[in-house]
Amino acid sequence: MNQWFVLIRQLLPGLLPLLIFIAADEIWGTKTGLLVAIGLGLIELIAGFLKEKKIDKFVLLDLGLIIATGGISLWLDNDFFFKMKPVIIDAITCIMIGAAAFLPGNFMLDMSKRYFKNININPWQQILFKKSMIVFFIMLVMYTLITLWAVIYGTTREWGLVSGPGFFVLFGIFMAYEIIQKRIQRNAYARDEWLPLVDEQGKVLGSAPRGVVHHHTMLLHPVVHLHVINHGKIYLQKRSLRKLVQPGKWDTAVGGHIGAGEQVDVSLRREAYEEIGLKDFNAQLVFNYVWESQIEKELVFTYLTQFSGPFKPNAEEVDEGRFWSTEEIEKNIGNEIFTPNFEKEFLMLKQVIPRMKWN
Repeated sequence: MNQWFVLIRQLLPGLLPLLIFIAADEIWGTKTGLLVAIGLGLIELIAGFLKEKKIDKFVLLDLGLIIATGGISLWLDNDFFFKMKPVIIDAITCIMIGAAAFLPGNFMLDMSKRYFKNININPWQQILFKKSMIVFFIMLVMYTLITLWAVIYGTTREWGLVSGPGFFVLFGIFMAYEIIQKRIQRNAYARDEWLPLVDEQGKVLGSAPRGVVHHHTMLLHPVVHLHVINHGKIYLQKRSLRKLVQPGKWDTAVGGHIGAGEQVDVSLRREAYEEIGLKDFNAQLVFNYVWESQIEKELVFTYLTQFSGPFKPNAEEVDEGRFWSTEEIEKNIGNEIFTPNFEKEFLMLKQVIPRMKWN
């Protein structure tokens, strides 16, 4: 939560000239109020420069708008243009938040990393960040329209309440929404299995619930596959009809997710035992690749071992298992008998196996 207090502290100086203008306008009149607001903006810019030894771009933008809108208001002897300053700032912010929410990339996230040096946001959190930006964008558009109404139809005090404290009320409502959402998510995923999220080189970037990575988010997560060969044949498992993905189809002998914090070799041996009862075996890493289906995206670590049995298929995971000849597999490719992932991997294995021991 500390980063939110930092953000509020950064936003507060931009509101001070407006609040000072309201007070000075009540006491000395509009012209004096405008001059005091412009003067305060200059003081903030100079003080920031002396402290940080550089000019803050946000303070400079804020001061530029104060001078521009205040100058026009003084020239026309009408405070309308100065009152439009918060509306302009809000409109610019709406555009930035809208771009972050709806366009590819995440420049708002890059800006956050700049200001909050220790922040580390994994790919799942980036998705949640975009969803939060959509909510904040809708709230900010509504707030901007209310501020515009206060400029056109409201009194100076009403405008001051909306454009000053009103923003913090908006921010407070948004923060309350975020806290509630986090609690809902925490409860929803409390019993879910958490899986690591990785880049294409296998570097762990964070973790996410299994239900999230299997829900069209295309978050890259690692899995292990083990091919069992014996005398030129490959052992395959028939996936249980209760499986969510590709039920009832023949697949790699062993396949499963790597758990959060789990080493690849540990995961391989755990899955081999859980699915087909394989315990004592030596496996060799053949290759790894990225596989993308309609619902998920996986970094697959493919291993190979020679083993003749016996096997003990897990009835909850596997309906049956048997050895297939390469000719039998090639004859049935494309006939909806195998999973698409296995068919791709089998063709990749054919290119590698000649350089390895097949029999």
